[in-house]
Amino acid sequence: MNTDRYKHISDKELMDHYYSDGNNEWIGILLQRYTLLLLGTCMKYLKNEQDAKDSVQQIFLKVITEIPKYRVEYFKSWLYMVARNYCLMQLRDKNIILPVVEEKHGQLTEETDLDAILSKEKSLNLIEDSLQELNEDQKKCVVLFYIHKRTYHEISDHTGFSLLQVKSYIQNGKRNLKLLVERKMKNT
Repeated sequence: MNTDRYKHISDKELMDHYYSDGNNEWIGILLQRYTLLLLGTCMKYLKNEQDAKDSVQQIFLKVITEIPKYRVEYFKSWLYMVARNYCLMQLRDKNIILPVVEEKHGQLTEETDLDAILSKEKSLNLIEDSLQELNEDQKKCVVLFYIHKRTYHEISDHTGFSLLQVKSYIQNGKRNLKLLVERKMKNT
């Protein structure tokens, strides 16, 4: 498939086409668009070219089966999270411990405790799940502000919301997200 003719179509438009007609060709275009990103992400975690290539294929399959279950707004970010989680699961299954460098009181320390890494991943997954439960306006503003690092003005221009609305959606969204995550943490 020649995806060059789809270069002018944004990820969001391709997703809208997919959600309107269910044709996996739209997802295929997006996956081709981000194959190198996926391969790079897998190489970063797995450190082995063949394992990374195999993982990309498995992630393709996972995306095709998972995408109908969600209304994905930001495909690239969602795809990165799917890839990262897949790679971490591969490492966990192989019982490989990842070194994570953290800064504590101005000194760098190496954390090799797999439980701590998995706990952080669990927290990130709780945030990701809870984000889906926010109302659409709050979710849109929170994602644009915290994940895409957009300013209030950029979010206002992108969404059509006033600056006051943007600030309110971010503030309320952040508060609601915190409450949702805390509630889920108590239940686990």
